[in-house]
Amino acid sequence: MKKTTLTKLGGILAASALALSACGASNSGGGSAGADEDTSAEGKDWSSCKPGEGSKDVADTEDDEKKVSLGIFNGWDESYATVYLVKNVLEEDGYEVETKELDAGPMFTGVAKGDIDFFTDGWLPLTHESYIEQFGDKMVDHGCWYDNAKLTIAVNEDSPAKTIGDLKDMGDEYNNTLYGIDAGAGLTKTTKEAAIPDYELDNLEFKISSTPAMLAQLQKSTDADENVAVTLWRPHWAYDAFPVRDLEDPKGAMGEAERIFSFSGKDAAEEHPYVSQLLQNLVLDDDHLASLENLMFSDDNYGGDNHEKAVAEWLEDNPDFVDQWKKGELAK
Repeated sequence: MKKTTLTKLGGILAASALALSACGASNSGGGSAGADEDTSAEGKDWSSCKPGEGSKDVADTEDDEKKVSLGIFNGWDESYATVYLVKNVLEEDGYEVETKELDAGPMFTGVAKGDIDFFTDGWLPLTHESYIEQFGDKMVDHGCWYDNAKLTIAVNEDSPAKTIGDLKDMGDEYNNTLYGIDAGAGLTKTTKEAAIPDYELDNLEFKISSTPAMLAQLQKSTDADENVAVTLWRPHWAYDAFPVRDLEDPKGAMGEAERIFSFSGKDAAEEHPYVSQLLQNLVLDDDHLASLENLMFSDDNYGGDNHEKAVAEWLEDNPDFVDQWKKGELAK
């Protein structure tokens, strides 16, 4: 697994504030938030969003302006997946769609200033909280489309461990090794400072390397029907490409799940009610998202090349998706 997209995602995504503090319950950008505390950014409880909330049929909605720009977060697979899904549908509807790839800071700035119309990868309530505090009054959120963004420790699905704590007594089953990603990633920090001490996993060698190396080991072990334990995160296409499952985390050492939101500038929302509602209707569960990303990014498929063709193929394999999306029927 050698694609730049994977390396960037592993480093950028996991190194972001998604990596919750060692207490395992931080949901407020640096402190520890209990279940009853305010976990909002700029006064809104982002953690309560349900994917597809506010969905409705777009049949009676139309944009006068059919030129639109969509922002993609550099290296974030789910950003490419969602934007190219939206791009496919809009172009079928006669839109001229421009895509722009930027890092998070320039993206929020560009949307707030009106230089970019929409983006689909706002992680809340934690990861992008500071940007909402800075730019939230100049932006419109169009709901969350995914609600299970989190750090994990995963194993091959037919292996014996059920919880992270099981690795303490079952280390021999996993060659006494936990395979990690980049040393500077937040996922690595959370694993080292929270999961390992909380679950007393000092018996394991925490093998820190890189995202491509971790994925290569995951493929090697599952191909050989050998047990393997790795640090991973959702969303990720590995859940579709390999027979893996998450270990339960009863102590919450890896942190709680975030939601992923779509945003626009205020002018874009007014000029593009159809696009705004289409984004409000979008819902992708783990199976849909992992299968789409697998097709787009794994070396066994398109390997990060030709996103348009990959998305078109995925939509052929999921023929009811667009119709349900436009009708607002994807919501749980």
